[in-house]
Amino acid sequence: MRHLSSGPGHGYWETKSAQGLERRRSKALSKEFKSIDQVVERMSEAGYVADKALGTVLFLAHSLEKPLFLEGEPGVGKTEVAIVMSRIFHTKLIRLQCYEGLDATTALYEWNYPKQLLHIRLQEQGGLSKTEIERAIFSEKFLIKRPLLEAIQMSEDRPPVLLIDEIDRSDEEFEAFLLEVLSDFQITIPEIGTIRARKRPMVVVTSNRTRDVHDALKRRCLYHWIDYPSLEKEYQIIMKHLPTINAEFALQVAAFVQRLRGEDLLKRPGISETLDWARALMTMEVFELNGEIVLETLGCLLKYHEDLKKFREEIWGEKEKRRAYLE
Repeated sequence: MRHLSSGPGHGYWETKSAQGLERRRSKALSKEFKSIDQVVERMSEAGYVADKALGTVLFLAHSLEKPLFLEGEPGVGKTEVAIVMSRIFHTKLIRLQCYEGLDATTALYEWNYPKQLLHIRLQEQGGLSKTEIERAIFSEKFLIKRPLLEAIQMSEDRPPVLLIDEIDRSDEEFEAFLLEVLSDFQITIPEIGTIRARKRPMVVVTSNRTRDVHDALKRRCLYHWIDYPSLEKEYQIIMKHLPTINAEFALQVAAFVQRLRGEDLLKRPGISETLDWARALMTMEVFELNGEIVLETLGCLLKYHEDLKKFREEIWGEKEKRRAYLE
């Protein structure tokens, strides 16, 4: 069996300050990263294995205060970057999950209508004028904050990590709105006025590239493509997350998944599927792959009936291919 050198790698990012926005960051935050190697080390300590290229773009994004745009196949660890960064900075992770039909109201705020109606009835009994009542009900205490407004208004010492996940699932209209928010990090609510960020949140935007995202949005960010990991990196990831696994067996699992991704499948397994499969095999007290156990646990890796059928009939059915998978 092949042997690989150990040693995980990692990466991180941050954001750009808009005109008129307070640029001062807390002393603790500004001292977090002094070098690319330190980025790699801190991410590794937090459980994320990345290569030097990712570490570099994250270091630059942090230093230049730019949003980070991560693009790549599903399951390669894009979302996890934001999650790990919130752990490193001990700050809140605010997640905006994008989908078709997402609009500014859903992403920013909405009014608490039941609470407003109750307040109107109470104030009418108190003899207040309509103008006074209207002024009262359209105030911040009647706002329901959605992710973008929550990130802008967060007043803790450490700014939050704002994850805008799967931007490619949203419509182009929302994309244009988001571009405006990322440019100024301020929003205007007609009934209240303009709200500006006290401290700029750290922003991570992810895309699975199901459609092209407009260049104008990408220009606001530092861009990085995350591909499926190499054999060595996937081995390191398994060892990082499952430290009690046998090293030779971890390498066999990684090599199997690497070969499987080379097949013509509807959905290739991501890193999370690799870890799920390794955990399942450990739970079953399997310490070496064989034909029977592969077929029994294949659902951990492949999630489409067509892929399962193709693997069993076309791939696993060939003796030479089966032998290559188990090497």
